[in-house]
Amino acid sequence: MKQLIQNLKNGQTKLEEVPAPQVRRGCVLIQTRRSLVSLGTERMLVEFGRASLLDKARQQPDKVKMVWDKVKADGLRPTMEAVFNKLEQPLPLGYCNVGTVIAVGEGVKDVQLGDRVASNGPHAEVVCVPRNLVSKVPPAVSDDEAAFTVIGAIGLQGIRLLNPTLGETVVVIGLGLIGLLTAELLRLNGCRVVGVDLDEVKLQLARSKGILACNPTKGDDPVRYLEDLTDGIGADGVIITASASNNDIISQAARMSRKRGKIVLIGVVGLHISRAEFYEKELTFQVSCSYGPGRYDDTYEQKGQDYPLPFVRWTENRNFQTILQLMATGLLDVKPLITEVVPLEKYDTVYGQIGTSRAIASLLAYPEQLSLYSTVRHQETSFAGRKGVIGIIGAGNFTKMTLLPALQGATLKYIASANGLSGTALAQKHGIARSATDYQEILQDPDVDLVLITTRHDQHARLTLEALRSGKHVFVEKPLVLYAEELDEIEQFFDAQPLALSLTVGFNRRFSPHAQKMKALLGSAPMNVVATMNAGAIPANSWVHDRAVGGGRILGEACHFIDLITYLTGSIVTAVCMNAMGQNPAETTDNASLLLRYANGSTGVINYFSNGSKAYAKERVEVYSQERTLVLDNFRTLTGYGFKGFSRLKSTQDKGHREQFRLLLESVEKGGTSLIPLTEILNTTRATLAAVESLKRKEWVGV
Repeated sequence: MKQLIQNLKNGQTKLEEVPAPQVRRGCVLIQTRRSLVSLGTERMLVEFGRASLLDKARQQPDKVKMVWDKVKADGLRPTMEAVFNKLEQPLPLGYCNVGTVIAVGEGVKDVQLGDRVASNGPHAEVVCVPRNLVSKVPPAVSDDEAAFTVIGAIGLQGIRLLNPTLGETVVVIGLGLIGLLTAELLRLNGCRVVGVDLDEVKLQLARSKGILACNPTKGDDPVRYLEDLTDGIGADGVIITASASNNDIISQAARMSRKRGKIVLIGVVGLHISRAEFYEKELTFQVSCSYGPGRYDDTYEQKGQDYPLPFVRWTENRNFQTILQLMATGLLDVKPLITEVVPLEKYDTVYGQIGTSRAIASLLAYPEQLSLYSTVRHQETSFAGRKGVIGIIGAGNFTKMTLLPALQGATLKYIASANGLSGTALAQKHGIARSATDYQEILQDPDVDLVLITTRHDQHARLTLEALRSGKHVFVEKPLVLYAEELDEIEQFFDAQPLALSLTVGFNRRFSPHAQKMKALLGSAPMNVVATMNAGAIPANSWVHDRAVGGGRILGEACHFIDLITYLTGSIVTAVCMNAMGQNPAETTDNASLLLRYANGSTGVINYFSNGSKAYAKERVEVYSQERTLVLDNFRTLTGYGFKGFSRLKSTQDKGHREQFRLLLESVEKGGTSLIPLTEILNTTRATLAAVESLKRKEWVGV
C-alpha cells in the first residue's frame, strides 16, 4: 500500500510503498476513501523538515539542552548519531481519515465489516486505528464531509473548555480551517462571533456564515473593534486558533477580553504573558488538548477503556460523534470549506506549495481497488543455502540506533514492524531485503535461521517461544519475560528439546572489552560489586512503567547488571532483597537498591536511580576483592587499584553490543555453545522477578 511520510532530516514529503498493517486487538482495519490535509499542522511539520539543522535547533531550544547533556555524559559521536537517527525517522502525515472497515480486531464488538467510519488515521491506503478513535459515519454524511470529523472535534473541544453561554460575544483569532469550524460551531451555540484574520478570502467566507469579521490589514484594530461592539465591556471569551511565534496575539486576546473573561488556546503562539494584562482583568487562560478527554491516555486510546459518561460527558470519541451528528442534520455545513479534492498520487500539488497555499481544506482521494500485502521486497536476493540469515521483529529505537549499526555486514532478509512504515525506512537504509507487518512470514521462512526480537516487553516471551518452536535460533532484547509463568514455559521447552537451538538475551554488558578485562583481572575469588545506574527519568505515563506491557524499569533494565555481576563473580544468585524510595513504592519503581547474594559468597548491590542529573555519567561499576579495586566509569574508562601491571583502560564508550552480535552470528554460522549459558539466563531472570517480589513482601526472596 501507499502512505504519505515526511522526512524531518531533508524535508522531503514522499508517497512511500509500505506493507499494510495487520489488525490488532482492540482496533479496526480501515481502507481509506478520503483524508483531509491539515494545512496548519502539516505545514509546520513540512517547514520544520525543510529548515537547516541550525534553524531546527533554534525552534526547539529545550531539545538542544537535552543534546548538550547527552554530549557531556556519552560523548559527541554517540550523541550526534542519536540526533541524526531521530531526524531520519519517517513521520506519518495526516490525522483526518474516512474509510471502510475491512477487518475487526479481537475485543471490538460494535463495529462491523463494511461500516463507514471516521478516524484519526494518517494519509495511507490502509490504517489500523484503536476503537476509541473511530466513529461510524451516518448515511447522510458524505466521505468528503466526514473527513472534517477529527479537525472539527479539535475546535469543539476548545469551545467546551471555554463553556460559552447563549448570547455571549466570543472572538476567534485565526480563521484557518480550525478557526472557521470553531466560529461556525460557536454560532450554533448561540454566540455572537467575531473572526479576526489577515486573509480577506477567509473573512468573506466567515461573513457568509453570519460571523462578524475584523481585518487588521484593512485598518481594523481588533481591540477597539471589540470595545465598540460591546459598548466597552469586551469579549466574554477568546479562542486562539492562529499560529505565530511572537507574543502579540496573546497580548491582544487579553486586551480585548472583558474582566474575568476566558482565553482558550488551540493554535500555537508565543506565550510570554504580561502579568499586568491578565492581573487587572483577572483573566482565565487554558490550553486545549486536541480532540478532548482521553487524548494521549493509553488506557483510553490503546486499551479501549472508555470514561463513564455520567462523569466525563464529552470524550474525544463523543466529540467525533457530535461533529458527525451536526453534519448529518445539516446544522454544520463544511462543503464551502473544501478548496480541492486531489488524487493521492498527485499529493505534491498540495504539499509542494503548502507554505504559500491559500487553500482552506484540501482532500486526498484514494483508489477503490486495493491489493493487500504484508511484505514489501526491496531487493531480489537469494538466501537459499546460507547460514546466519536474520529476520528482525521490531523496528523501534533499539533496532534503529543500536541493533542495526552493530549488524553491519550481516545477512538480513526481513524486518517486521507493526505499522510497516518504520520497518520499511530501516530496510531501505540498511539494505534489508524485505519489510513486513506479519512476523509469521519470518517464522515460516526456511531461509531464516536466526530471529532477533526487539518489540515491547510484553511480547518477548510469546515471540521467543513461537520462534523456538519454529526451529529458529533466538536473540531477544531484555527482559526475557515479565512473569514467572512465562519463564517456566521457556524452561520447559528446553527441558523437552535437545539444545540444538540457542537462546540469547540482550545482556550485552558482559561482552564489553571493559567487562572482559575486569573478569580476567579478578579471577574467581569472592568479591563485592556495586553497580549504579543513573538512568534518568521517563514520564510516568510511559508504557515502560506499565506492569503488563513494560514491566517496569527494574525488570526491563536492572537485569543488565544482575547479569554483569553474575559474569564477574562466576556464580549465580541465591537470594535477592530490594528496597525502594517512598513510603509505598510501586513494583514498577525506578528508584531502588537491590542486594544480591551469590552462591560463592560474593555480594552485589545495584542502585537503580532515575532522579539524578542527566549531565552525570549513566553507569558506574565498582568491584572490591582481595585488597584490590576496579572502577568502571560509563563503559569508557576502567581504573584499577592494587593490580600489578594494570592501572587504566580507556576507550570510546563500548557496552558490548557489537561483540555480542559478532559472536552470536559466528555461533549460528559455525555452530557452538550458547553465548550466555541458559542456566545463567534463567537465574538472572528469576532474580529480577524475585527483586520485584521482595519489594512487595518486604523481605529477602530466594532464587
